Amino acid sequence: MYLALKEIRHEKLRYTLITAMIVLISYLIFILSGLANGLASENTQAITSWHTKTVLLNRDANVNLSQSTITKKQLAATNLTKSQAIVGQAAIVVKSSNREKESAQFIGLDKSQYIAKNLVASSGRRFRKQHEVIVDQQFKSEGYKIGDKIKFNSASNQYTIVGFTKNAKLNIAPIVYGQIAVWKKLRPFPGGQVAASAIISKTAHFTAGVKGLKRYSSHYFISKLPGYSAQNTTFAFMIGFLMVISLVVIAVFLYILTIQALPTYAVLRAQGIPGAKLVNTIISQSLVLMIIGIIGGALLTAVTASLIPFGVPLSFNLVMLSLITLGLMVMGIVGAALPARKIAKIDPVSVIGG
Repeated sequence: MYLALKEIRHEKLRYTLITAMIVLISYLIFILSGLANGLASENTQAITSWHTKTVLLNRDANVNLSQSTITKKQLAATNLTKSQAIVGQAAIVVKSSNREKESAQFIGLDKSQYIAKNLVASSGRRFRKQHEVIVDQQFKSEGYKIGDKIKFNSASNQYTIVGFTKNAKLNIAPIVYGQIAVWKKLRPFPGGQVAASAIISKTAHFTAGVKGLKRYSSHYFISKLPGYSAQNTTFAFMIGFLMVISLVVIAVFLYILTIQALPTYAVLRAQGIPGAKLVNTIISQSLVLMIIGIIGGALLTAVTASLIPFGVPLSFNLVMLSLITLGLMVMGIVGAALPARKIAKIDPVSVIGG
């Protein structure tokens, strides 16, 4: 470590350039991981807040909540307990005078069931009547207030915002919670025999045993949300690619510096310093550079997170960040392997003798 630090102090400019590259790569990886986590969270906030373990949908809905319909006859045949609740989902456009239109998801609930009962209002209260709704916190940030009157799509009915709630997003859109009867008005079906879009259960082994309905685990249901898997795969690919770049950067820079310092290393070997000690020097240099670079990247990320405007889906997961940091450290060690191998095989006679 002593030799490593001495070498870094001696070649300040070169090692500063390497560290700057690692800072930028780390910063980019941390921001991308934050965006990936934030977007994934905004896709599934509502599903998570419902403590979903099992989802029952129409068998022909292709695991798509918006395509699923459960009839009154099917619902009557199920044996729902306190751990199950029906939801009705519809994409809507929220309109209010003097405000921009807002795309959202309407979730209709039975107020006697657990999802409606467990709704926590960050301000205001839960809905009680048919013309009352509680909406995601995003509406508040966009100027909506408790008591505001809103309309959905082209309908003339007005609804009153009676509260705001946190973590109420589905497919990145903010949710408007209201009664299931309102959802039926928003999605009218011939005959009026539709009761809900899905049955949500917070127990893993719930099964209705009703013809036409199919049970899915929450993990599988989330993986089938529109765009969810493609989005996560894209971010994972980008993060992995950046980690490979960090490996190449550290390997190339250290290799060039090692080649330039070969006569010095040959003299040290001729003086009796073991090759293992010189190899440890290279690996120590790599670790020091990675630690400084990762800390620099983390500080830049923290500054960015504090300045970024509300609405940008940036959310950090400490476990994920820890794994990324560990992965970068491993990349640094692997990147140091090539120059370390060069030093391990150095022949003082051939190098010094020219």
